[in-house]
Amino acid sequence: MKHQTSGHADSQVADHEMPGDPTHSTHSSHADSEVHTHGQHAGHSTAMFKNRFWISLILAVPVVLFSHMFAEIVGYTLPDFPGALWISPILGTVIFFYGGAPFLKGGISELKSRQPGMMLLIAMAISVAFIASWITTLGIGNFNLDFWWELALLVVIMLLGHWMEMRALGSAAGALDALAALLPDEADKVTDTGIETVPVSSLANGDIVLVRSGARVPADGDIVDGAAEFDESMITGESRTVSRAVGETVVAGTVATDNAVRVRVTAVGSDTTLAGIQRLVAEAQASSSKAQALADRAAALLFYFALTAGILTFIAWLLLGSPNDAVIRTVTVLVIACPHALGLAIPLVIAISTERAAKSGVLIKNRMALERMRTIDVVLFDKTGTLTEGRHAVTAAAATGGVAEAELLALAGAAESDSEHPVARAIVQAAADNPDAVAFGFRGAGFSSMTGRGVQAEVNGSQIAVGGPNLLRELSLDTPPDLSGAVSEWMGRGASVLHVVRDSAIIGALRLEDRVRDESRAAVKALQDRGVKVAMITGDARQVAEAVGAELGIDEVFADVLPQDKDSKVAELQSRGLKVAMVGDGVNDAPALARSEVGIAIGAGTDVAMESAGVVLAGNDPRSVLAMIDLSRASYRKMIQNLVWATGYNVLAVPLAAGVLAFAGIVLSPAAGAVLMSVSTIVVALNAQLLRRIDLNPDRITQ
Repeated sequence: MKHQTSGHADSQVADHEMPGDPTHSTHSSHADSEVHTHGQHAGHSTAMFKNRFWISLILAVPVVLFSHMFAEIVGYTLPDFPGALWISPILGTVIFFYGGAPFLKGGISELKSRQPGMMLLIAMAISVAFIASWITTLGIGNFNLDFWWELALLVVIMLLGHWMEMRALGSAAGALDALAALLPDEADKVTDTGIETVPVSSLANGDIVLVRSGARVPADGDIVDGAAEFDESMITGESRTVSRAVGETVVAGTVATDNAVRVRVTAVGSDTTLAGIQRLVAEAQASSSKAQALADRAAALLFYFALTAGILTFIAWLLLGSPNDAVIRTVTVLVIACPHALGLAIPLVIAISTERAAKSGVLIKNRMALERMRTIDVVLFDKTGTLTEGRHAVTAAAATGGVAEAELLALAGAAESDSEHPVARAIVQAAADNPDAVAFGFRGAGFSSMTGRGVQAEVNGSQIAVGGPNLLRELSLDTPPDLSGAVSEWMGRGASVLHVVRDSAIIGALRLEDRVRDESRAAVKALQDRGVKVAMITGDARQVAEAVGAELGIDEVFADVLPQDKDSKVAELQSRGLKVAMVGDGVNDAPALARSEVGIAIGAGTDVAMESAGVVLAGNDPRSVLAMIDLSRASYRKMIQNLVWATGYNVLAVPLAAGVLAFAGIVLSPAAGAVLMSVSTIVVALNAQLLRRIDLNPDRITQ
């Protein structure tokens, strides 16, 4: 039976705009191509670095074991058999040209573009080691520059580092690719003749599909029949199921856990939320970063530093009359100047941070947003749908005339049960959530809607009417004295008030408001505990905004603000010298999101959010903002630590390798330099991996 529409058209209710949940649709026609090309570096793929690493590692073992210099360091005697002396040179040459090819090509490219960087430094280091080793092997001159083992380890370490970097850079997109793989291959399409199983790829907008209990939603859409609890953890990161009913949006890949529903398809293929999320992550990985630019500049400076140090070292030792030391020291300087640790310092931190954020439902569209988040002074939340649920809810009830509060809810819920009005649904839900009200077992009959006044129905042998001021005027009723205090207070805070009338006598009143999310309280307190101010902006009346602000303990409230004026409030905060993160639903907050230092859109994948916000929160939990702040601060610490370690090692090691302290008997041998270089790389990589230990669980963050 089709339900009638309620007549709750009282000014307090009808004029209170209550937008629905943010849409989950996205548009990303090139999402797939961006995701598939992601994970490439300098024209090379993750698989290429992986394959070259393993082959080079296998070849490096005999190179190292048959190296005279390594044998002297460890203290063993090399086996003596025909051809033993040529094992290291031959295999080392294979490693140089095969394993070192990506770095040699990258170095040549940087040289041609006159933009020296890490690839050129790596190419220079392995080339110098290769040439010096062959000079020693062929007995040219009187040099002991048997660098075959260092060359082999150098190439292997570089390949391992780049493989690690590539794997980390691609992990976020890879994780989302895995999510996309969870989509069903087939869907149950509802046709005129029944249910037909079809490939998901054949679905089109407007098709109706049946999603059975325990099955995954094949495409984004709106529920047209039924209601179910959905597991949306793959999109939002939240483990709790979410109730979805007729008219609400469901996302491809989520699971109907308890009931079957019918869904009208609204987005397929690259237009789905998942595709949009994949595109966001791909864009984040490709976006520019001040920290990465700093690392690139450091590498360029290090190239000139190493080249200058090498030239000065050679000249100095020649002037000291030691040409052999001149060559050895110069080669050592150029070999250990290779900045692989610097190359890992920033990319690994950013990649791991982006991955951790994505797995927590925080989709970073621009890396700069993550870097700026640690400097934010104030977080400006949009009220409706962000700090609040964005829909009517019964937040208080008051009864009179010997009627219990539970009975009042039971009577009102029964009277409203056949209405589809949002206010009616809120009352019915409040009654259903109260066990004592449910126990009455009331059922309504003879439902009728009174346009502009309310509804009425027969419940438990009595005529029950629910409505606002217009209903009371029609019935010539006044609020009883024992209710007037509560009603006045509710109206004073801007709440909507409905009275419940039984047989022409008022027996109670209900307060309806846009309910504050439980997570909002924890988010506001945790932000303030971290020294971040919290502000709220809304188009609602001042009394409504102040009530929500007081309930949450918000520092500053902007009320009666039109959507087009929200960005001016962001500018006002910025004029005070504050750095602002704006959190909105991405629908009418675009100018404010764009103006703020960090724009954060709540609700996965709205078009405006993708255009104007630097970050999209896949779910509606405001506590995710805390995850961004914690991750931003932790990432910054790791970046600085890695940069200091990587550059500090080179700045200190190069002069020692050049022999500036040789007069004091302190000389950094080529072998020691290679070992320290390897240790530096490992330390930087392990330090970045520590970011994975950060717990971004919202419940933990707000404790």
